[in-house]
Amino acid sequence: ADEIQTCSTEPSNKRVKPVAKSNSLTGVITPVKTPALKRFGQSISRSISFRTDARPLPPAPLRSRPKAASFPRRRSSQCWSDTVESHDLTAKEIKRQEVIYELTQGERQLIEDLSLVKKVYYEPMLKLDIMTESELGQIFGTLDSLIPLHEDLLGRLERLRGSEKTVGEVGPTLMNWFPCLEAYVTYCCNQVGAKALLDQKKHEKRVEHFLRLCQESSFSRKLDLWNFLDLPRSRLVKYPLLLKEIQKCTPPDHPDEDTLPDALELIQSIVAEVNKKTGEAECQFYRRGLTYLEESQRLPEIQQSRFLYCHGELKNNKGQRLHVFLFELALVLTRPGEDRDGGHVFNVYRQPLPNALINLEEIPDGEAGGGGTFRGAFTGGNDKVKNCFRVSSRGRSKAQSYSLQANDSFSKQQWITSLRQAIVQSRDRTAHTSQSQLCPHPDPALYHIAELSLSSDAEMADHTSR
Repeated sequence: ADEIQTCSTEPSNKRVKPVAKSNSLTGVITPVKTPALKRFGQSISRSISFRTDARPLPPAPLRSRPKAASFPRRRSSQCWSDTVESHDLTAKEIKRQEVIYELTQGERQLIEDLSLVKKVYYEPMLKLDIMTESELGQIFGTLDSLIPLHEDLLGRLERLRGSEKTVGEVGPTLMNWFPCLEAYVTYCCNQVGAKALLDQKKHEKRVEHFLRLCQESSFSRKLDLWNFLDLPRSRLVKYPLLLKEIQKCTPPDHPDEDTLPDALELIQSIVAEVNKKTGEAECQFYRRGLTYLEESQRLPEIQQSRFLYCHGELKNNKGQRLHVFLFELALVLTRPGEDRDGGHVFNVYRQPLPNALINLEEIPDGEAGGGGTFRGAFTGGNDKVKNCFRVSSRGRSKAQSYSLQANDSFSKQQWITSLRQAIVQSRDRTAHTSQSQLCPHPDPALYHIAELSLSSDAEMADHTSR
């Protein structure tokens, strides 16, 4: 009961609130009392003395699809067996204690890292006016509300350790605490805009100089600020893996045998919900950032899309670099540019294509596409053209066809796999809508899927993964 009450008193993060002084991180995180950090802060104050004007968040910065971040290099840590002088446990029981200890130490290290971020990054940048409080609030988001959550779990896990430093039943504790992780919805949804603003601010000399000094210092372990800000998301997706390991090492007659499956199901549902909401936030962020040159480009499918399958750089058959977005219901080609404040914008290029009307064709390596223009545009007429495919559409208006080139074969595979899934799901949706409207003769063209010579053995990554 005490544990449940602790969870209910955590800060509410059900929706994103406007950044205000009340959301400041100041005073929330216990300062890291390290003389080296104090000296570092003093050196920063002496070395940074000039000012620049802050620019507002751009509507849509240029960034590639997020990849799963590798876990930062940790300080050397001990195992559970290193903390006990003697024990009378089986190999399986020892393994269980090791995983639970890893869970506990992971919480401790996360708290230390996030506290360090507050002490070394947030406070000096605010004090030196390197960024405004509003900008720092956008970049750091609700970080201040996450640290008490993990301090709570760390305290619970430490109380479970008996006199022999072993943990008996851990399932009920995790079941009671996991609902607190719903606070991650707000934090992870904010990360799309936070990363965009941080990337933009890095172009300012004072910001770049400060962040470089931090990264070159020993305390950072050669990680940049974003690596630290992404730690909570990395930690979230690790909980199901840790629980599965604990479950493997739990004997059939152990009390945890009944609660661990429920705890695993609960954390998996929370991670899935965070991924879903984050995907929706990313889609909305880029949708808002599109600049339309003609009103006819504003397809309803773009506004109706709830998530992005993928997005990134491709070249057209003229050799022009495009940033292409594969939304849930539409494919949008854009030309990256800058607004008057130097922020990134995406100007919609040509006519977007509804996914349900797309025909997809692989262009074999060495074959010129688009009337032979690929070879001249990309290779100077000497080498073979590689990693190309073509998308076309015949539907509401005149025929549209775009020949595109990926950076490498892996990127091409990802695009084709994503496009195939988007086409099938959009046509299924179109068919379902037609049937619900009692349409007896839907257009057969909507159900035609072009034959692809490319193998589809590789599974497409989930569209909401971060």
